Amino acid sequence: MIAPQATPPVCRIMDYGKYRFEQAKREKDAKKKQKVVEVKEIRLSLKIDTHDFETKVAHAVRFLKGGDRVKVSIRFRGREMAHPEQGKINLDRFAEAIKEYGVVDKQPKLEGRSMIMFISAKPAK
Repeated sequence: MIAPQATPPVCRIMDYGKYRFEQAKREKDAKKKQKVVEVKEIRLSLKIDTHDFETKVAHAVRFLKGGDRVKVSIRFRGREMAHPEQGKINLDRFAEAIKEYGVVDKQPKLEGRSMIMFISAKPAK
């Protein structure tokens, strides 16, 4: 049926197999044009050295250039739980290091024994 609300209703005779094939082809083309955004995780430690930190920043920049989101987390072990503010300082330093490639989606938040922050790529201009 092309126009079922018309009087009389308008119908067209067609090859149903061909119709299904064309519909599947359209869906496949639409799926091909989609970009699936993955979430890549980078783990930092509270007592991270400068070169290790720069390496993690370089990995995050590579992920952001690829169009993925980045989840940056710090795991607190033992007595480190007494100093969550130092973890926040590290995450803020990380966000500052990659500010030209991405924006912070979710600010650093303490969840259990880890502090988590999400960063997504800056939209293309």
